[in-house]
Amino acid sequence: MTTARDFINGIWTEAGDDGIEMFDPATGEMIGTAPRSGKAEIDAAVAAAKAAFPAWSETPAPKRGELLFRAAQIMERRKEELGRLVTREMGKVKDEALGDVQEAIDMAYYIAGEGRRLYGHTTPSELPNKICMTLREPIGVCGLITPWNFPVAIPSWKSLPALICGNTVVIKPSEETGGCAAAYVECLEAAGLPKGVVNIVNGTGEEAGDALVKHPDVHVISMTGSNETGRLVSKNCAEALKHLHVELGGKNGIIVLDDADLDFAVQAILWSAYGTSGQRCTAGSRIIVQAGVYDELVEKLAAGAKAQKIGHGWEDGVNVGPVVRPSAIEKIERYIKIGVEEDGARLVAGGKRPEMTGELAGGWYFEPTVFADVTPNMRIAQEEIFGPVTAVIKVQDLDEAIQVHNGTPYGLSGAIITKDLAASMKAMRALKTGIVYLHNGTIGAEVHLPFGGIKATGNGHREAGIAGIDFYSELKTVYIDYSGGLQRAQIDT
Repeated sequence: MTTARDFINGIWTEAGDDGIEMFDPATGEMIGTAPRSGKAEIDAAVAAAKAAFPAWSETPAPKRGELLFRAAQIMERRKEELGRLVTREMGKVKDEALGDVQEAIDMAYYIAGEGRRLYGHTTPSELPNKICMTLREPIGVCGLITPWNFPVAIPSWKSLPALICGNTVVIKPSEETGGCAAAYVECLEAAGLPKGVVNIVNGTGEEAGDALVKHPDVHVISMTGSNETGRLVSKNCAEALKHLHVELGGKNGIIVLDDADLDFAVQAILWSAYGTSGQRCTAGSRIIVQAGVYDELVEKLAAGAKAQKIGHGWEDGVNVGPVVRPSAIEKIERYIKIGVEEDGARLVAGGKRPEMTGELAGGWYFEPTVFADVTPNMRIAQEEIFGPVTAVIKVQDLDEAIQVHNGTPYGLSGAIITKDLAASMKAMRALKTGIVYLHNGTIGAEVHLPFGGIKATGNGHREAGIAGIDFYSELKTVYIDYSGGLQRAQIDT
């Protein structure tokens, strides 16, 4: 059985009799329980983090980095074990599950190195015998609300930059993947992080999540989830003027022009649309195709979708695993019905639950689905489905493709596949997204670069890279005047 546990002030606590049931989405089997924690546990975790903050923040950043480097080594040794746990709790296929863990390893190594940098700035002063500089300082206790679709990677994206800056953290993981979060924190604990520096509290968003967001001693909130939850969290943080980062939805487009290598384009689309069974905020859910290759691409894409192997994520050769829960299947089915009923859209692949046998008959699977002849304003082209569904839209030229691409509320990831360098460069500048891919699909982040989007995708902050460190640190501006007299900026010229 999988056990999700709370970790508060260095002490592990398992679920009681009223724990939240956890399920293997590949089989529908109950695999364990997570604690149904709430305000009392959040209060204890925040108190522990607050108490640990002074000593941790005063620990030299290179020393903090050494501990995170050690955690990376421990995660490397446990990589397959952690990958299996990812597949067991949320269904991701083997390569992606191991990749999820590798992202955390990469982030730990990267952030460990930043412990010897944490750069500020030095600049010339406008006055003589004066030095101007900035320093980075930690903020305090950080509340981190993490989703189920990247159950090891995203906790690392949020916690490691916070920790290297000298903050302490309380993680509230998804109810589906608390075991993954616990295993990740076990690696930090084994690396030697002092008690209280990292804490986990399980529970529902309505109870544990709400208590964490509203706690007066939590100064920073970083949350990845739905737009509805993001708006609610934003309202609650606004009253206390908390530092807030929300990473929300996407409706990402891949532009394919007439000169593209269609076989490559289809490979990129299949990976973008059906990786993690479409349960990524960067999933390629709109394919915007120039008219000259539209029919051929639709035919190839439909064939590719039908050829995807559906099954248990840890089975070799499986491309598409289950979705996370029965309600996800129901949501996808509602959108299939919407798509079929919208005037003009044509279902050319998938659209239903596959017939599974044996232990997989109880799992939560959905066929890779392709809608063709979709128009830009249809709901299936505007709303995030979060499943293995993509919509193909015909356009006449690059200008129309860019207009269609930018015509959604979201702005996370965009892509273009073409051999025309000028078209690529134009798209790079014109696509209204936080991430742009040239000659590839819409997914695949690297930890030393910022991750995030614009418009309804977020509130302007970024995960990872130096941008992550920017979010979890305050800049202090320092003026050092050694002139021996009173100098007045902008006045004494």
